[in-house]
Amino acid sequence: MSRYGMVVDVTRCNGCYNCFIACKDEYCGNDHLPYSISQPMTGQFWMKILEKERGRYPKIKVAYTAVPCMHCEDPTCVEASQDGAVYQRDDGVVLIDPAKAVGQRELVSACPYRVIYWNEASQVPQKCTLCAHLLDQGWKEPRCVEACPTGALVFGDTDDPESEISKVLASHETEALCPGYGLGEKVRYIGLPKRFVAGSVVLGDTDECAVDVGVTLEGGGATTTVLTDSFGDFEFEGLPADQHYEVRVSAAGYQGQEFAVRTNVDLYLGDIILVKTA
Repeated sequence: MSRYGMVVDVTRCNGCYNCFIACKDEYCGNDHLPYSISQPMTGQFWMKILEKERGRYPKIKVAYTAVPCMHCEDPTCVEASQDGAVYQRDDGVVLIDPAKAVGQRELVSACPYRVIYWNEASQVPQKCTLCAHLLDQGWKEPRCVEACPTGALVFGDTDDPESEISKVLASHETEALCPGYGLGEKVRYIGLPKRFVAGSVVLGDTDECAVDVGVTLEGGGATTTVLTDSFGDFEFEGLPADQHYEVRVSAAGYQGQEFAVRTNVDLYLGDIILVKTA
């Protein structure tokens, strides 16, 4: 028996919304009984796209994060349901029975990820099914994964070591969207946006970009050094929030500079002017 899972690589997502549109195309106006009834055109986001803007001008980053149902190993919605209205299949897919779940509006708030939606017209809670009706017909992946043009979504059997998803899980560090929930989420993420510290280094005597200048970030029990690029820019990405660091900039023949920073926000230190030593 397969055990399905999904990996969302945030670094590959460009916010095209193809996954969102494919989901709407598959479910809006279409009943797929006994898996699901029609998804309303508005108000429900079985594949939700979160847009997060970070930094400040001129160092701005935008990350797009796709958020379906997590199909948890320990789903709170199953526990909260009555009469088996929400159940977990042997392949790990969590489904809401559209007949048994009628009137159980409380299931919307039972999910900490808030990916269960209320269909007011039909009086039933609804969510992503991982296109279980298609998987049972022999499809290899849900519509959202099929429609992704950048490979940001990877789906497959996590029990098969030769599957693409197993290879991705083995070769990348992944995490749950909200690890603190501890629900055994089978949707895993690569490259979730964290904090960054960046800046630009300029040689004060020539007013030119400082190329291949060493910049060191120290803190959190680790020390990392990078070299500025051809534009004099440097960046430290993937830092934990609310940590204290020291940034040191040094170049032969120039006075070094040091900065104490805290990652309560993403930081762009601006132009750092190096003064030539006497």
